[in-house]
Amino acid sequence: MMKAFQNLGRSLMLPVAVLPAAAILAGIGNWILGFWDGNVVGTFLLNAGTSILDHLGMLFAVGIAIGLSKDKHGAAALSGLVGFLVVTSLISTNSVAGLLGIDVADVNPAFAQNDNVFIGILAGVISAQMYNRFSGVKLPDALAFFSGKRLAPIMSAAAMVVLAAALFFIWPVVYTWLVSFGKLISGLGAAGAGLYGFFNRLLIPTGLHHALNSVFGFDVAGINDIGKFLASEGTKGITGMYQAGFFPIMMFGLPAAALAMYHTAKTKRKKQAASLMLAAAFAAFFTGVTEPLEFSFMFLAPALYLVHAALTGLSLFIAAAFQWTSGFGFSAGFVDYTLSFINPIANKPYMLILQGLVFAVIYYFLFRFLIVKFNLKTPGREEDTAENLEEDQASGDDKFASMASNIYEGLGGDENVDAVDYCTTRLRVEVKDMDKVDQGKIKSTGVPGVNVVGKHSIQVIVGTSVQFVADEVNKIRGNK
Repeated sequence: MMKAFQNLGRSLMLPVAVLPAAAILAGIGNWILGFWDGNVVGTFLLNAGTSILDHLGMLFAVGIAIGLSKDKHGAAALSGLVGFLVVTSLISTNSVAGLLGIDVADVNPAFAQNDNVFIGILAGVISAQMYNRFSGVKLPDALAFFSGKRLAPIMSAAAMVVLAAALFFIWPVVYTWLVSFGKLISGLGAAGAGLYGFFNRLLIPTGLHHALNSVFGFDVAGINDIGKFLASEGTKGITGMYQAGFFPIMMFGLPAAALAMYHTAKTKRKKQAASLMLAAAFAAFFTGVTEPLEFSFMFLAPALYLVHAALTGLSLFIAAAFQWTSGFGFSAGFVDYTLSFINPIANKPYMLILQGLVFAVIYYFLFRFLIVKFNLKTPGREEDTAENLEEDQASGDDKFASMASNIYEGLGGDENVDAVDYCTTRLRVEVKDMDKVDQGKIKSTGVPGVNVVGKHSIQVIVGTSVQFVADEVNKIRGNK
């Protein structure tokens, strides 16, 4: 199970890498609009960012399908996209209204949340399995056109029909239960705010956090915390109590966690970890968009994510107990925090900075301790034998050309190599005769390892520069 979660976490790195840029664009746009309502530049930037952030489910479906597929082929991505479109269309509000013969307004609001990341993850995982299972299937001659990789998206669509049928019954029940649970804890004051914060983060992977958000942030249960804060209505020190505690987490806690994950990354992978952590931490601090950070470790180290959810609940409880209130229209980042100071309904928002600094210390040392103590596989610490190439090797294109030439010779050259492909860190090669492969010659190039995975399949573990080596190998094959 843990292995499956870690594979899922690694496959998310591709779509997650896109999110920080989108979050920053949206945050800057939102900031401009906060001061100049209707500003063209602000609107343009906000729409540019949200065009990505509003389609996380689709991005995850495509990214996971590629990441979990056996050969990282584009057909796997197409399968993921097809799967996501099929399931979200079948359980859309309009589709459900037609199936039940009722008005759109009478459809359970759960179906309005059908394009969330949970559906994207399910579509990606299932589509990858369909691709791995059917991409090599040969159909009878009459149906030969649909054989192999063309069959994978078709089977993915068929599997999504079954999934949609299950979600048609399951999704509204779970959603309604969570709304009822939210209404129950909403009367518990500061403790209720803490429970909301905890379950809000815990439900992020499923997309069902929207059920709780509808209770506390909007007008489902008469709270309408976000709406009242933006309109400067309600009681000072009370309005905003379900939002304020997120600021210390998103602006301080999670960036500190990112620093801890960087410091505990393997030495050879620190640069790789730094690029992701820096961008994701800045997005969390500046805009309050935390998905790039949270999805970078929630599947790689689920226990650590549980700690994060608990700390978020604690933060909301503390802010609500002391009646330090602030609010947001976009998310709990620096952009909305600065805008809170011009809102008369905010109460001692500066205290959230002090609280945030304390939580930064807690996050950093607690995350660092847990990562090292339990050897948690956060970004840069995954169990992956593929490391970066040694820094003391030759640099530039000549390095890759030389490596490729020696690797190709070690594989047996044109007489033995049938096909060459690559994934994130490995050359994936099909050979005619494994006995003709000279593993010693391949390893002499400095690659971390060689892995024989079948009678005719071998992987050469190169590292993150594998694309350049693969390009040079294909040049050699093309020139002969």
